[in-house]
Amino acid sequence: MSPVPPGAADASPAAAPTATASANTNIALIKYWGKADEALAIPATSSLSLTLAGTRTTTTVSFDGADGDADSVTINGSRPSAAELARVSRFLDLVRTRSGVTVPATVSSRASVPLAAGLASSAAGFAALAAAASRAAGMDLDDRALSRLARRGSGSATRSVFGGLVTWHAGHDDASCYAEPVACEMDLAMVVVVLSQRYKPIGSTRAMRATMSTSPLFPAWVEASGRDLQTALDAVRAGDLERLGEVVEGNALGMHATMIAARPGIVYWLPQTVAALHAIRAMREDGLPVWATIDAGPNVKVLTEGARAEEVAAALRDRLPGTAVSVRRPGGGVRIEEGP
Repeated sequence: MSPVPPGAADASPAAAPTATASANTNIALIKYWGKADEALAIPATSSLSLTLAGTRTTTTVSFDGADGDADSVTINGSRPSAAELARVSRFLDLVRTRSGVTVPATVSSRASVPLAAGLASSAAGFAALAAAASRAAGMDLDDRALSRLARRGSGSATRSVFGGLVTWHAGHDDASCYAEPVACEMDLAMVVVVLSQRYKPIGSTRAMRATMSTSPLFPAWVEASGRDLQTALDAVRAGDLERLGEVVEGNALGMHATMIAARPGIVYWLPQTVAALHAIRAMREDGLPVWATIDAGPNVKVLTEGARAEEVAAALRDRLPGTAVSVRRPGGGVRIEEGP
């Protein structure tokens, strides 16, 4: 019988590869709507966004095979739906294929904002998942490669890899489709107006397909969006908030016009959405620097000057009683903390 090596009695199995990462949500200023390639999540247009502080999702991934043959996922302490679990597992399959890891994962994710609060929680969720899963799988990705990977989970997640103002290059293939930060010295803030926390009646992926295939306005919006992005970037370089705000609001309204013109029309707005748009216009006429943007849903975000954000929020509460209004400042990108 072989002698027991010194210290062997105290040895324990090696811990499973584990990593924890967090990411903030982002709000698109120049919108992403429609995919040129669904399999690779390559968008029909490039876009511009602002990453928001205080909206982090934190995710821990361990490739431990603890749940047998399947991935184990919890989101805010609860099991996700079958469709949500399948989406996470498809993404983890991509990480496993690229890294050579073969075992299922245990995933625990917690968001610091409500999932239906109009703050694009999937962007933060998949950016954090991409960072944690790739690190746990032993992949040492730079920021550009991480943004390309995150894109495969949720298109807008590619932008949440970075903090502040971010542009997402549509490109033409996987290598050329990535996000990167944009230098910005402007004092920006977003005021979020939550008008409804109900889940939207039609998911973004299905709505994008319908818009692209049936809306006669979609090709014109794609062409205009390219010009809008250049105008927005020029405004950022010049420090011209008014010019930036005008193109941001116009781009969002144009995107919703293309959806409304689909057959049948896709209408995310509620009566309160229209009331908020009128209130923002009236506030602008009163001298406040405010411009609206709306994603695929009824809730409204207001681009404004950081120094006047609280004043803007107070004015919105006065004009839109009973609505939830919060101020969001620019936030940082992905943070990674390796597990034991």
